[in-house]
Amino acid sequence: MKALRQILLSFAVVAAGVYVWIAYVPAAQPMLDRIGLLDLLGIEAADGEDQNAKGPGGPARVVTERVTEQALADNITAIGNGRAHRSVSVRANAEGIIMDLMLEAGQYVESGSVIARLQDQAEQIALERAQIQLQNNLADAERIRQLATTGAVTEVRVLETELAMRSAELAVRQAEFDLSERQIEAPISGWVGIIDLEIGDRVSAQDILVTITDRSSILIDFRVPERVVGKIMIGQRIDVTPLGLPDRILSGEVAAIDTVVDRASRTLLVQGRVPNDEDLLRDGMAFSVKLSFPGDTLLSIAPLALRWSSGGPYVWAVREGKAVEAPVAIVQRNNDAVLVTSDDLKPGETVVTEGVQTLREGAEVTPLAQEEEAASAGLSTKQGAQL
Repeated sequence: MKALRQILLSFAVVAAGVYVWIAYVPAAQPMLDRIGLLDLLGIEAADGEDQNAKGPGGPARVVTERVTEQALADNITAIGNGRAHRSVSVRANAEGIIMDLMLEAGQYVESGSVIARLQDQAEQIALERAQIQLQNNLADAERIRQLATTGAVTEVRVLETELAMRSAELAVRQAEFDLSERQIEAPISGWVGIIDLEIGDRVSAQDILVTITDRSSILIDFRVPERVVGKIMIGQRIDVTPLGLPDRILSGEVAAIDTVVDRASRTLLVQGRVPNDEDLLRDGMAFSVKLSFPGDTLLSIAPLALRWSSGGPYVWAVREGKAVEAPVAIVQRNNDAVLVTSDDLKPGETVVTEGVQTLREGAEVTPLAQEEEAASAGLSTKQGAQL
């Protein structure tokens, strides 16, 4: 008897387990139906659509997002070297001793301002002598012209006087030029680098005295692959990050494009320009340059909506309140979206992002937003009735 009770108790436990499995596991009845046990157990098979669509707890509550469209971006990142917009090495045009030095290292100078003066006493004397000679020639020329009206001098004499006057004028201009060569002016506006000059130093012609840099904007030389030769354009935006300032992202533009692709690297030299309004950038700095080239328009879905099966990636689309499996092909992954192509998914459709663990084909779903709106509407109706 004891053994019989144990057998009956075990059979009851197994039967209860089978009943619970059949009642609460959606895939149990189709499996038993395929092997013919439903008829043996006297259980009527439920309709396939209703079987899959409803679970023991009613429609599945899920979070959804809409499918949008986004252009496929071809992003290129390159490392480039920066240089100032203009940089000029100022040289001495004459030999002499520096008498005045009107600049300091790191100073900003304006174009045309005198930055140094060489010893110029000899040039000043030569200029005064030339001016005196010119005045004398002018007086002679005036006297000869008056005599020429009376016929007292020949035309040859008048011509010689005029030639002497012109020579005196040229001598004055030469003396003025020689004197100006003793003054060294800034050819451009910009910042002065470190200088190694002192008053009293002797400089020779063509000696570099100082370097003036116009860094109001920085030019960046970098290379791009040849596949974007037909896409890159003058004026195209670039995002620039100085390697020494990784937290700063600056905006610039493409300023120049080379005409020849390098045969060894299959790349094209490009020059970008970045404004330096805050004066943070310097000639010689290294930069990371990023360019984006928009491509075809693709479907954009939330990364959480993407699922995987043996057949590949797919998403759960919500159509008429039911979950439908829609296969997709991944083209590009971004931080906030995944760009895909699909023959079974259209822009504007709704896909499930959370709550996908319990979904199956044809399962009824209720987006949480709709459920919350319904609950809010019911609460409002109840409060209105109480009032």
